[in-house]
Order: sequence, then structure tokens, then C-alpha cells
Amino acid sequence: MVEIDLKDRKILYELDLNCRQSNAQIGKKVGLSKEVVTYRIKRMEEKGIITNYWTAIDTFKLGYQVFRIYINFQDLKSDKKNEIIQYFKNYKNIWTMTSIKSPIDLSMVIWVKNVYEFDNFWDTALKKYNQYFSRYNSSIYVKSTDYYKSYLLEENSIDFNRKIFDIKFDGSFIKIDEMDYKILNEIAVNARMPIKDISKKLGCSSQTINYRIKNLMKCAIIRAFRVYLDYTKIGLHMYKMDMYLRDYSKRDEIIKYLEKQPYFIVLNTAIGWADIEPEFILKNTDELFQVMEEIDSKFPNAIKKQEFWMVDKIHKFRWLPEMTEADFKKT
Repeated sequence: MVEIDLKDRKILYELDLNCRQSNAQIGKKVGLSKEVVTYRIKRMEEKGIITNYWTAIDTFKLGYQVFRIYINFQDLKSDKKNEIIQYFKNYKNIWTMTSIKSPIDLSMVIWVKNVYEFDNFWDTALKKYNQYFSRYNSSIYVKSTDYYKSYLLEENSIDFNRKIFDIKFDGSFIKIDEMDYKILNEIAVNARMPIKDISKKLGCSSQTINYRIKNLMKCAIIRAFRVYLDYTKIGLHMYKMDMYLRDYSKRDEIIKYLEKQPYFIVLNTAIGWADIEPEFILKNTDELFQVMEEIDSKFPNAIKKQEFWMVDKIHKFRWLPEMTEADFKKT
């Protein structure tokens, strides 16, 4: 585990609010010089705490739908498991793919243009690997709500609205051109990439790149510029909980309660799975069990069942389908 102090945590918090802000701007907010902020960020990158900088892109607005697949493996040796994971990882429309510790083995979230595209993708995968799946389930993913990483600040109370943004499928689309998509393609997993570098790579002026990024933000295709952390490096773990309700009328009340908790970072909404699907950042399962007991105590007889997952490894995390130059020529 890597030791970080409150100043490091404040830097990480600011990077997650907007990782494109300058080190000088971050320094003013956390009470450090630009040089010290630069040093601390570089140190956290080298130690593997900061893994990359990513752009939250509302791909629903680009005309995509989202399906989610949960897989349990069987009769599987490590080399075959690695082959299957690589096969799915190579699919350009994977949003996230994660290995899980209980109750499933692999989680995938996939962007598609329509249900027929999803059916073709999954039918092809089953023909190739079905014998290694003991079971699988799919659901329609309709909304993701992200919250401030308040746990980094170690504050005892959260009195402000913690929601940063949500993206959801509402049937409305925004048409963008090839250059806009190329810009998004560059910053999807490199959100701190300087404007001049994007300009040089895409062959247009810095003013054009800057204008287009601002316009993508204005129309809410770009929702945020954020930092991705390896939580295990600082003694934390990511957990996902599935809550099945006995009293569905309590759903909004439970969510409002969670929104006040600093460990709560994401709310997933899907058709065909649990009633409430929060994600937490906590030290260990003891803390998680305590959270589960507190929710049960706060809302007696409202919850039928709670299940939790521990994230083991993130294989892919990218909020935009990958596009190569060959793909652009086809469109």
C-alpha cells in the first residue's frame, strides 16, 4: 500500500472534478505551488495510484444503446480464460469489462446501435465459447449517475449535492461529424492530452480543437474530465451492491440516503436486474457489511435481499466505442 496524505487526496479530488485544469489551478485550490502539485501527481502516477485520465462521454446522445452481460465460467483453464477475456476486450464497443469476485465471474457493458447488433455480437460469442459458460444473464443498461469522490477528503458530513452528472437513454440523439468523433476518440482515455497535441495529431488548428471541445461540453456530450485510480494502492476496494426491494416505494428514499454517504460513487440503473445498484469505495468487507446493516436498519422491511461483488480486475474502461482511421473511411 502507498501512503498518501490529505494534500494528495485533495489533488486527486480536484483531478476527478476536472483533470484538464492546470496544476497551477489545482495548487491554488489545495494550497500548494504548481511545482509541488506537479511533483505529487507524477509520484502518484509512478506509484500506480493514478492509472489514466478519462473523459466521461454521454454516448447515449450519439445514438447508442447499452446492454450488460454477466457470465459465470465452467471447465476453464487459465489460458482459455485469458483467451476469452482478450476476445471480448478486442471488441471495439466494450464500455467496461471487469472480473468479479462473487457472485459472477465477468461483467461486460456494451455499446450497440440496436438490439440486432447486440444479438449478432452475442450469438457469435456463444458459438465460440458457450461450452465454457455455466450461465449468463443480460440486461438493458439505461442510466449511470456519478458522484463526487468525497471519501478522499475524509469529511464526516456531506451537506452538498454530491451528484456530478448522469447519462441516460432518453431517445434523443445529437449528430456530430467525423472531426468531433476523432477528438473524442483521442481524449476518451487521455483526458489531459494538451490541445496542441490533439491539433497536431488531427491536423487542424488549436483554436478549432478548443472550440469543438467546448461545444461538445455545451451540448452535454462531454460530461466531465476525470481521473482513474487503482484504489488498492491506497488500501481501498471497489464494491458493487445489488439491492432487491420488498417495498419498491422506498427506492428513491434509499437512494437519497446513499447520496449523503461519502463512500457512494456510482448508481447504475438497468432493466432486468436489481432494483438499486450502487457502487462503493471502502477499506474492506467489514466496512461493507456495516454499510449493509446500516441500510437495513435505516429502512426496516424495505429490502428483500442484498448481494455484493468485489471488483477484482478492470480489463477495459472506455466511455466511447473505439474508432480507427479505417472505420472513419467506412462511415
